[in-house]
Amino acid sequence: MAEALNSLYKAELVRGPRQRRKGMWAGIDDLEIATSDWVDWYNQRRLHGELGHVPPVEHEDAYWTGIAASKPADDAA
Repeated sequence: MAEALNSLYKAELVRGPRQRRKGMWAGIDDLEIATSDWVDWYNQRRLHGELGHVPPVEHEDAYWTGIAASKPADDAA
């Protein structure tokens, strides 16, 4: 699973078409910032097909809302 994520990272960010249009990285700092932005997008905002094409953070929020709504009132305290 880690290898698949690493391959996706390289294909989308490091060697992707957007990077080729912008040129190579000016330095390691540029790559670190871009990596941080990519990880944030991947974990928070990307549309995930297995989750009904909603971002992971929305899917998780809906899950926890459903769990809270299904608890009996006396367990809420």
